[in-house]
Amino acid sequence: MIKKTEFKKTKINFSDTGKGRVIVLLHGFLGSHEVWTDFTKQLSKKFRVISIDLPGHGKTPSIGYYHSMELLAQSVKAVLDKVGVRRYVLAGHSMGGYAALTFAELYPENISGLCLFNSTSLADSEEKKKERERVIRLVKKEHKYYVNEIVTSLFAPENISKLTKQLDLVKQIASTVSKQSIINSLEGMKERKNRELILKFAEYPILFIIGKKDGVINYETMYPQIGVCKYPSVVMLEDAGHMGFYEAPTETMKALEAFALRCYRKKY
Repeated sequence: MIKKTEFKKTKINFSDTGKGRVIVLLHGFLGSHEVWTDFTKQLSKKFRVISIDLPGHGKTPSIGYYHSMELLAQSVKAVLDKVGVRRYVLAGHSMGGYAALTFAELYPENISGLCLFNSTSLADSEEKKKERERVIRLVKKEHKYYVNEIVTSLFAPENISKLTKQLDLVKQIASTVSKQSIINSLEGMKERKNRELILKFAEYPILFIIGKKDGVINYETMYPQIGVCKYPSVVMLEDAGHMGFYEAPTETMKALEAFALRCYRKKY
C-alpha cells in the first residue's frame, strides 16, 4: 500500500506491505521504492516491509538544495514514527546504505539489524570528491546524458545484455529524478562522514552484500569494515556489479530474509 507522511513541509512517499516484524528498504542514488518491488512481494510473506522514496527520488520532492545523509535519515525516521514501528531491520542500497548508517548513528535504539547492500561505511576520498564535483558540473550541462550513462555503468558489463528489462526500468526511474535533486544528492554523498565506528560498536548483526564486479565500490575495501564488526555476515556476489538485487535476485533475497529472521531471533 502506498502512503505519504509529512516531513519538513514535504510529503514523503512510501510503500507499506505485510504484517509482523519490520524490514525497511532504502533505495540508492537515482532509485525509488520501486526497485524493491520483487523483494517486497517475497519478504512481505513473513515480514512487514516498508520501502521509502528518499528526498528528491520517486514521488518524494527535494527538500531545499542539499540532501545530507542526516536529512535522509531524519526523513526515514519521520515515516517510521508515523506508522508506529519502533524496532526494525534496516537495509540500504548504495546511497540508501549511507542513510542507513547515519540512521544507526542517530537512532541506535531502533535498530535490530543493518544491511549494507552494495554500500560502504567509508567517506569519499579526496579523489572521489573531485570526481563528484566534476559530475555535478556535467549534470548542470548534460543532465539526461549523465543519467543514461551512470545507470548503465552500475551493472557488470556481462549482465547488461542479460538484464535489459531491469536496465530499462532503472533508467526510467532515474529519468524522473530532477537535475536539482541529482545535484542535491551528489553534494550530500560528497560531504558524508566516515561511519566505520558505527560498525565497530554495533550490538546487532550487520549483513554486507558485496558485488565482486562493482564499479562503484571496490570489494577489497570492504574486508577491513567487515573485520571490525561484532556480528558480521557476508554475501559475496561473484558475477554482480553494483545492482545486486537485480544481478543476483534469488541469492540476495534469500540472504536478506535469513538475515532478518536471525536478527529477530537474536541468535547471532
